[in-house]
Amino acid sequence: MEKSNDNFFEKVYAIARQIPYGKVTSYGAIAKALGTARSARMVGWAMNAAHNLEDVPAHRVVNRKGLLTGKHHFEGTNLMQQLLESEGIIVVENQIIDFEKHFWIPEIQI
Repeated sequence: MEKSNDNFFEKVYAIARQIPYGKVTSYGAIAKALGTARSARMVGWAMNAAHNLEDVPAHRVVNRKGLLTGKHHFEGTNLMQQLLESEGIIVVENQIIDFEKHFWIPEIQI
C-alpha cells in the first residue's frame, strides 16, 4: 500500500474513533470532513482494512442511506448488526431504523 493511502487511512480512522457510542456516520460524511468529498469509496476501503484494529469502530460507518453495506467484511453473518444493536440502534433488513436520529456528522478536519 502506498504511503499516501496509509496517511489517508489514518485520517479516516481518527474520525471513526470519534463516532459516539450509539451513533453512526457515512463513508461520504467522513470523506467530506477530510476535504475529499468524492473519496467515499476510499473511506470504505479504509474501513475494510480496519477489521483487525480494535480501536476503530468500523461498525458505526454505513452508507448514506443507513444501509450496512460493509457487513460482509465482519466475521460471522450478523456481527455488524449485532454490534450496532448492542448500542441501541435498531436494524431491519440491513437498514438502520431512524437513521437521521442516529446520524453523527464529523467535524471538518482540514
